[in-house]
Amino acid sequence: MPEITVGLFAEDRGHAEFVDALVKRIGREEGRSPEIRVISGAGGHRRALSEFKVSQRSIIDSVGSMPSLVVVVVDANCTRWNEARGVLRTAVDRDLASPVIIACPDPHVERWYLADPQSFHQVVGASVPVERRKCERDRYKAQLRDAVKPGGNIRTLGGIEFAKELVDAMDLYRAGQNDASLRAFIDETRAELRQI
Repeated sequence: MPEITVGLFAEDRGHAEFVDALVKRIGREEGRSPEIRVISGAGGHRRALSEFKVSQRSIIDSVGSMPSLVVVVVDANCTRWNEARGVLRTAVDRDLASPVIIACPDPHVERWYLADPQSFHQVVGASVPVERRKCERDRYKAQLRDAVKPGGNIRTLGGIEFAKELVDAMDLYRAGQNDASLRAFIDETRAELRQI
């Protein structure tokens, strides 16, 4: 499999874990072997925007280590995902030679973890309902965290410790049907990996 490098700029560890696993899975499905380099993975939403600008500059100024693809993942935070993507798209430096995928989980990345209830039950051992998008601070974070214990698991990282297993078990079509922002990211990532 041809190897490609992906620079992953993530709002926090929950984003980095999920998107790392998802890009690798899509890569395998496309006959690619992406090597993920987490450029940033902490700081929260507000700090993520300013750090994204600094991170781009370091990518541009580095010699010989330009990634094949840059993925930016920052929560939409109650702004519709396509609007949040538009704001981030304007922050992309024109000197960045790599293609850039911008993902904005709507409203928060924990909803992506919960997007396929059948695989969630299979992996975690607990059922979670698919509900219409609701914008309440920490709603999905609490839902993810609270679903771990009924499944017979010890709460360690609030559910993000299951990222790889959830992504590997996930029916991507079903998950995309349940979350439009996730579907857009899956489709765009698949298209970019085919072109590289």
